[in-house]
Amino acid sequence: MPFEFERLEIPDVILIKPKVFTDERGLFMETYKYSDFAEFGIKERFVQDNHSKSIKKGVLRGLHYQKYPVAQGKLIRVVQGEIFDVAVDIRKGSPYYGKWIGVILSSENKNILYIPPGFAHGFCTLSDVIDLIYKCTNVYSPEYERGIIWNDPNIGIEWPVENPILSKRDLQLPTLDKADNNFVYASE
Repeated sequence: MPFEFERLEIPDVILIKPKVFTDERGLFMETYKYSDFAEFGIKERFVQDNHSKSIKKGVLRGLHYQKYPVAQGKLIRVVQGEIFDVAVDIRKGSPYYGKWIGVILSSENKNILYIPPGFAHGFCTLSDVIDLIYKCTNVYSPEYERGIIWNDPNIGIEWPVENPILSKRDLQLPTLDKADNNFVYASE
């Protein structure tokens, strides 16, 4: 299998390490293969690819999510630069509700992060330029797009930047306890 899957402290969030083949010409790696992902339990179909580029260190985007009926799972990887990527469990009734996971994703480590529906997602840039590509399990729908303020004290994310560069919209997001959220945890 060309991937190593690792469940993180919140077990529904999965770090994926692809097998990288290098030689004097460069490298080759698979970044997604439905059969391998499904065998591990990631059976969602991805229907949209997005590309995010930031051109300054310290940019923070998030925490974003889409509500049902168009909730999105995401498969995130960095093709240039380095980010601190965060997922926050916002599924009401979850044993991990309000908890967060943070990992470094970079063009150097080539790791990929899977975040299922029911999580808010955000990241901050750790290099001057980043190119991030992510697959989504549902299409973008502005009508259902929501968010949570990046520095919600009840979540307590330990961002590696003190004064991030944020959009006006992200500066006005509510705290988790006031967020419009229709996710409910379902144990399997």
